[in-house]
Amino acid sequence: MSKLPYSFYQSHDVNDLAIQLLGKLLFTKLNGELTGGIIVETEAYKGVEDKASHAYGGRFTNRTQVIYEEGGLSYVYLCYGIHHLFNVVTAPKGTPHAVLIRGIEPVHGIDIMLRRRNMVLLKPNITAGPGALSKAMGIDKSLNAKDLLGDEIWIEDKGGVFPDDQIVSSARVGVDYAGDHALFPWRYYIRGNKFVSKPNK
Repeated sequence: MSKLPYSFYQSHDVNDLAIQLLGKLLFTKLNGELTGGIIVETEAYKGVEDKASHAYGGRFTNRTQVIYEEGGLSYVYLCYGIHHLFNVVTAPKGTPHAVLIRGIEPVHGIDIMLRRRNMVLLKPNITAGPGALSKAMGIDKSLNAKDLLGDEIWIEDKGGVFPDDQIVSSARVGVDYAGDHALFPWRYYIRGNKFVSKPNK
């Protein structure tokens, strides 16, 4: 398996990219501890035209600066002052598209994930939801603006592709502030996978 190349992240079609990321493997290696899981849930955020995006209307701040960079970087921010959320920066430089990784199926370093989550038994909520998966993977603000071909956080092509009938699209979660854009079916997940966050019907 190999890390996804920079060319993968340059697509202008953020929704297509959010779908293509399903089935890929997200890894972190922190303090010598390797953890990884299969991406099973994503959400697309379409830059300046998307009312749910941090870059809506061309908003440019210290926080959003990274999503205007060339695709292939991490965008990690703190939500509600509690949860770190991990996003993949996509599209060429100047186009602030991003894909939020909302759920992974644990594959590597499950014992490390359990410890980070203060859990004893492996249950779906270990990595179902973007805050949970970040905690399990050790992702925090220190991993913001990292090169996704680096040695701390990266994505590999597992070679597995889910058939279209296994991929569900639905409204994004927790973006009511976006008004009519909250209804866009830009959340994608694998049907029946228990590591997908709620709602997953």
